[in-house]
Amino acid sequence: MRERRSEQERRHAREFERFVAGAAGRLLHTATLLTGEPAARPAPAAEELLLRALSRTYADWDRLRGDDPYAHTRQELAARFAHTARRHRRPRGGLLDRLSPQERLVLVLRFYEDVAEEQTAAQLGLPAERVHALCLHALGELRSRRPGPAPSPAADSAPAPATGTTPDPTAP
Repeated sequence: MRERRSEQERRHAREFERFVAGAAGRLLHTATLLTGEPAARPAPAAEELLLRALSRTYADWDRLRGDDPYAHTRQELAARFAHTARRHRRPRGGLLDRLSPQERLVLVLRFYEDVAEEQTAAQLGLPAERVHALCLHALGELRSRRPGPAPSPAADSAPAPATGTTPDPTAP
């Protein structure tokens, strides 16, 4: 009996390691966006957040049969971030750090993770209208504070041409 359990634990660990090897990069980027840390530097708060979410996923691994472990980990990541949002209020120099933690969470889930508005609302325990309003406010905030191109000496008298596109605020 002990040998069978030991083999099952090894199989469990191998499956989880394969999952982490395939998903950790994207999940770490999600955590980095959530915490508001710059992506180019080490992101200790994002790494801690991800480690806690992955720990919970590992603990639930046997119960996840047939379910998507990535979605489960993403939900854990969002729940842990929402629970510790007060720690992530100060600016850290990241792309989304000027947004409130709740706005960051909604924006990352909606646009980076491509979670539907209704699913985001259900996951966060908010009405869909509130999620929609948070998303619109966050996008407006990012657009209003977006730095313009650096002026060149020759362009002092001529306005810069408009491109008509808005960059993806969650792109790495």
